[in-house]
Amino acid sequence: MEPPGVSRQPTPVNYTMFQAFEWYIPADQKHWVRLREAVAGLKATGIDNLWIPPACKGSSQQGNGYDVYDLYDLGEFDQKGGVSTKWGTKDDLVRMVQEAQDVGIGVYFDAVLNQKAGADRTEQCRVIEVDPNDRTRALTDPYSIDGWLGFDFPGRGERYSSLTYHWYHFSGTDYNNANGKTAIYRILGDGKDWSKFVDREKGNYDYLMFADLDYTHPEVEADVKAWGEWLYGQVPINGIRFDAIKHYSGEFLRSLVEHLDDKIGPGWFLVGEFWQDSLDAMRTYIRNMQHKFSLFDAPLVYNFSSISNTENADLTKVFEGTLVGAEPVNAVTLVMNHDTQPYQALAADIQPFFKPLAYCLILLRAEGYPCVFYGDVYGIQGDHPLPPSCGGKVPDLCLARKLYSYGEQLDYFDFPQCIGWTRLGTWDRPSGLACIMSNAGPNEKWMYVGQEHRGEIWTDMLGWKEGQVIINDDGWGCFSCAAVSVAVWVNQSAEGRDQLGRFDTEIYGRA
Repeated sequence: MEPPGVSRQPTPVNYTMFQAFEWYIPADQKHWVRLREAVAGLKATGIDNLWIPPACKGSSQQGNGYDVYDLYDLGEFDQKGGVSTKWGTKDDLVRMVQEAQDVGIGVYFDAVLNQKAGADRTEQCRVIEVDPNDRTRALTDPYSIDGWLGFDFPGRGERYSSLTYHWYHFSGTDYNNANGKTAIYRILGDGKDWSKFVDREKGNYDYLMFADLDYTHPEVEADVKAWGEWLYGQVPINGIRFDAIKHYSGEFLRSLVEHLDDKIGPGWFLVGEFWQDSLDAMRTYIRNMQHKFSLFDAPLVYNFSSISNTENADLTKVFEGTLVGAEPVNAVTLVMNHDTQPYQALAADIQPFFKPLAYCLILLRAEGYPCVFYGDVYGIQGDHPLPPSCGGKVPDLCLARKLYSYGEQLDYFDFPQCIGWTRLGTWDRPSGLACIMSNAGPNEKWMYVGQEHRGEIWTDMLGWKEGQVIINDDGWGCFSCAAVSVAVWVNQSAEGRDQLGRFDTEIYGRA
């Protein structure tokens, strides 16, 4: 709390991002409609910005959009099986974004700029095969293949963009239609090579999948920059999540950001998927992007997974080697996403008991910008369905962040299997909170919450730990939690406690 006489500025509000999809959402073209009906409830529980799934036309209506076919088709043209994307039509998208903005939620667009998929025809080109584990090592002499590299966009024609894509717009592909062979083919041509401004994993990690775009080609660079301007004119977004950024030119991406700043104006929120467990590599990328970029904290996810799967793991080390520990301003913290959810390529197994602990660690602390996963709020669909995680308490933790997680943070990371911290509140957001968690037996800690709270009666807002804590005259309380659990203690009379438990997780009955 600020001392008397100090000029009092309003406390900045805590922001929370919501990843508004999971991998197995039904391909019924109703996702935008469901989200439109859900945004008011998301706002009421503390969500400020939606990261929406890739809205550009994919190679089929079942694709999640990472199989991107046409950047300039947001569900407007009859291509690749129909007008809608998996998520709905362009009109549905625009209405959803408008409704989100009307209730005070911003929208981040998922830009898939590394590749194209679902080509309209094959084209011949010269290639060499390269070693999948070392893309700088050639396995063959040059020869010709018949690759799926011709993109004509017949449903759209020349509307919005007249460029059609050909083999020379790409740097690599993975299938030779002439003989049915799958390999990694580096496309040859004057000055063509893998980008030098990509991650060095596998020697050079330019190639990821499908037809790999070559940003040294001036037509590709110009078309994608024009698309960025066009997109803002079609859908009033507040930021962009860039997919797979370690696989395409960081030099181009920096140029694109500068272009959008110049043509549209600065102030966008920009976050990249640089999925890497090397903190040094992530920090280097942030420096190269002049700290205008945030990254998802992959090392933190791996720490959560490791700790949750290790008996008597050391909770005090949970932030070691993480982006939020080193670059908190540029770190987007998370527990799970569409790539790490069960049965996905990067699945990071986090035991159910640890999910609430992990969400407290990203939502109730001062550092980082937390991103909450759709599957943990609404459940996961598909062949292996799962209910909302944390006993349905994630929305309540989002609300606790919005209402109570302010002021000085005092850490009690003093015992390997039980840690805690307090937030002391501020002059205009005075409630504060105390969080304690254990990955072993039941435990308790004396923690300081401030003399301003003396005499208050605090209870666990999650309802998982019974009892009351009366804050003593010195501002301390003895806070406890159950075995392998977490408790979030807040004044029982704190503003907003009556809003807890009201969130509706039944999203699939809305459309």
